Amino acid sequence: MKTISLIVTLFLTTVAGFAQPTPSAKADFRDAMDKLWDDHVTWTRLCIVSAAANLPDKDPTAQRLLQNQADIGNAIKPVYGDAAGEKLTGLLKDHIMIATEIIDAAKVGDSAKKDEAANRWKTNADEIATFLSQCQSEELVAR
Repeated sequence: MKTISLIVTLFLTTVAGFAQPTPSAKADFRDAMDKLWDDHVTWTRLCIVSAAANLPDKDPTAQRLLQNQADIGNAIKPVYGDAAGEKLTGLLKDHIMIATEIIDAAKVGDSAKKDEAANRWKTNADEIATFLSQCQSEELVAR
């Protein structure tokens, strides 16, 4: 009986090991996400400054910020799947594009357009939060 119990324990441990990422894989994923979100903060700041001051690097900086959104989406694909990565990329890119509309409207003093874009931006932020929350819940259930 002890032999069967040991075999079952080894089998379940092995299967569980395949079903769950290793602690180092989780740490690597967390480190990669930390770097990508740090980049998001950096590029967002640079983009806002460049857009507000209409600096010559405005467009390349915006493109680099948008690439960061794709990088974040691509980073979650191995964990949550391609569809989740594409969805997050789309939501994050929308967030950046709407923010650009807010800045542009504010620069020309168009309060109505700024407020309308700000409302869409808030809705988009809620969608991002909901999506990330669902991913986290699925991650915890799957693990």
